[in-house]
Amino acid sequence: MSDTPISRRALLEQGVTVLTATAAVASLVQAQHAGMHMPEPAAPPLTPTQPSRSRRSKVRLSPGQPQRDYTPVITPNGATLPFRVVDRVKVFHLSAGVIQHEFAPGLKATCWGYNGLTPGPTIEAVEGDRVRIYVTNQLPEPTSVHWHGLFVPSGMDGVSGVSQAPIPPGETFMYEFDLDQYGTYMYHPHYDEMTQQALGMMGMFVIHQRGARRRPDKDFVMLSSEWKIALGTARPDPNEMTDFNVLTFNSKAFPGTAPLVIQRGDDVRIRFGNLSAMSHHPIHVHGLAWRVVGTDGGQVERTAQRPESTTLVPVGTTRTVEFSADVSGDWSMHCHMTHHTMTQMGHSGVNLNGVDETKIDAATASLLPQYMTMGQTGMGDHGAMKMPVPRNSIPMQGAPGPKGHVDMGGMFTVLKVRDRVTGQTDPGWYADPPGTVARAATSDELKRDGIVV
Repeated sequence: MSDTPISRRALLEQGVTVLTATAAVASLVQAQHAGMHMPEPAAPPLTPTQPSRSRRSKVRLSPGQPQRDYTPVITPNGATLPFRVVDRVKVFHLSAGVIQHEFAPGLKATCWGYNGLTPGPTIEAVEGDRVRIYVTNQLPEPTSVHWHGLFVPSGMDGVSGVSQAPIPPGETFMYEFDLDQYGTYMYHPHYDEMTQQALGMMGMFVIHQRGARRRPDKDFVMLSSEWKIALGTARPDPNEMTDFNVLTFNSKAFPGTAPLVIQRGDDVRIRFGNLSAMSHHPIHVHGLAWRVVGTDGGQVERTAQRPESTTLVPVGTTRTVEFSADVSGDWSMHCHMTHHTMTQMGHSGVNLNGVDETKIDAATASLLPQYMTMGQTGMGDHGAMKMPVPRNSIPMQGAPGPKGHVDMGGMFTVLKVRDRVTGQTDPGWYADPPGTVARAATSDELKRDGIVV
């Protein structure tokens, strides 16, 4: 973990570095005073967190194993791709095909994905591993796989027509390469990207640092995406460019999103990826602050990290954050684009704020006795009304919560921090200690503090 306090050994090493640099500067000054010509100083070497390609080991390392070499990642609502080792090579198999996917209770659609899932299962390996990934195409059109952010040979880059021929329907291609880096990456097609990614073909690729001194207690993977699914329909629209109405973490919209279950005191890492078609996502967490420690380009130096509670994850990037879960509670985490925490019916209504609906309701009631105009006083309570909606559609927002209706949806989930937890079993809603919940003020309290309402 990059948030550990500096050790005595590291402090001594930094001191040696400073003394060496000081001696070098003194020598340069003396030489200049003596009229000697000194060569231009060499560029500083890459730091250990940014390995140079020229330094890549040619020795085949032992394949990294879960628990022994790394803490396996958790993909809420998802899965990790299994592997087997053949002659010291990790062998994986992805199968692209048509799938049925539930975004949230009440909304299912025919999508495309890998191994029956969207996002596809997370690929997990260790720096120094050699991987062999078979990709079987069961789609009705060709496809390919691009390993987003990975250093691979040109012919393994997965761009159809440039680095490889597309994978025809019914065929299986093989990709094989060494993993000479570590961090958070993604995979997705580079054939008919507009259609295939819009229908759900994407996944995360995590490479753990070999020999890391410390590991997180919990390591989560969250992939953001956006969809256009018209009310009552059964397929996403891949041609949409602006009006996305289903926003997801790991292809789930709240209340379909699983919580992130964390034990108080845990060191936590969350790896965010964004393969949305058009939208950046400022991911905001309540109750704590984290630091961005990595991107899909590499690790962020400690001196460049800063605490924040909202991290922008642009389209086509990853951001890795770390924090210590030091306070128990139910802490919301969501995209801070307000329309990204709504779902279908929040994107298709007419603006009726401030409208006097009396005549509209009277005229319509003769044909539809149960009709009621909605939205003239705001929209926050619509999700709790439980009014009929078109088949295979979900209301604008929300789900029942412990203290009323949660009027958020879409790209929203909850970090559930508890004193004791078991795996990712949902512990239920947090029981707040007495006196720590906002409530209605009494008249005596208002009078005591001079508040006039």
